[in-house]
Amino acid sequence: MSEREMGEARVSNALDRRLAFWTATILLVFALFYFLSAVLAPFLAGLALGYLLDPVADRLQTLGLSRLGASFAILTVFVVLAAAIVLLVAPVLTRQFSEFLESLPGYLTTLQGLLTHVSREATGDFMRSVYEKLGLPVSDASLDTQKYVNDLASEAARMGAAFLKSLVSGGAALVNMVSLVVITPVVAFYILLDWDDMVATLDQLTPPRYRDDVRAIARDIDRALAGFLRGQALVCLFLGLWYSIGLSLIGLNFGFLIGVSAGVLSFVPYVGSITAFVLSIIVALVQGWPDWRLLAMAVAVVSTGLFLDGNVLSPRLVGGSIGVHPVWLMFALLAAGSLFGFTGLLLAAPVAAALGVILRFAVRRYRQSALFLGPAAPGES
Repeated sequence: MSEREMGEARVSNALDRRLAFWTATILLVFALFYFLSAVLAPFLAGLALGYLLDPVADRLQTLGLSRLGASFAILTVFVVLAAAIVLLVAPVLTRQFSEFLESLPGYLTTLQGLLTHVSREATGDFMRSVYEKLGLPVSDASLDTQKYVNDLASEAARMGAAFLKSLVSGGAALVNMVSLVVITPVVAFYILLDWDDMVATLDQLTPPRYRDDVRAIARDIDRALAGFLRGQALVCLFLGLWYSIGLSLIGLNFGFLIGVSAGVLSFVPYVGSITAFVLSIIVALVQGWPDWRLLAMAVAVVSTGLFLDGNVLSPRLVGGSIGVHPVWLMFALLAAGSLFGFTGLLLAAPVAAALGVILRFAVRRYRQSALFLGPAAPGES
């Protein structure tokens, strides 16, 4: 074997070892997150909170505060504001949520009756003549429609019962929520306190030959992630206020609960608005029947929110900062949430941003490489 062939073999073996190492590392991290996702949520939430508040701590340091003093002041203000918001909002949400659970069976029964009425109207004399002209069977139309209505109502009742059962047996979820509230501020405090030191340590551990590239990738990830998280947080805040205030002002039952829920779910693009649209239509239809004015006002409020979200808020506040198409971002959020629960929702956007930046970096390097720019080999067209 010639020296050239031996050199190529050594390079190939080195690449294989690197590929095996990074594949094993990714699989190990994936397995750890999968099995520890139930306890990682407060730590990841604290890490995200510390990351978002780090620029504020840097600004306070420039004003003369120590890093310890800046971190303590920021977390104190944040905890006081969060507690005040919870104390103001929690009583209303708790009351509306309990009333919603009590009213759910009656809403399902009323909705079934409305659907039955609509099905009878659909198979009345006018529609019967239409069916006859189209050559469609008429005799079984009413029975078939009624069967579909009953099946839909039964499925809705089953899902409602399962939801109530999960609430009753949701002790683990309650423990996780308490740990999230208690542990997250503590983790965020220490992240704020040691953020600069952690970044400097990671920078020193990076091999010098890769340091410039890693720094460039880290800066791009930071810009993408910060732009998405801060922009999407503002979108959630605006939509939550818009839906909760608007639906409450028109007199919709549980309007505040629907609005706040939609604002929280708006972290996943468009999911919050779609949730508000579906729930407000159902509640307005049952509450206002046979008067259509409440339904029209609810549709107007939610449609305006959808328009503002799609054409004003998201393009201006979030834009293309994360560098990932909204459809892929929704897929990443829903897939990660399905695999890892709340922990997955916290991880989805950062991972999508990081992968997007790394992929764009790899594409740039490929377009500058000899493989892309070099001449064609003999025999290639």
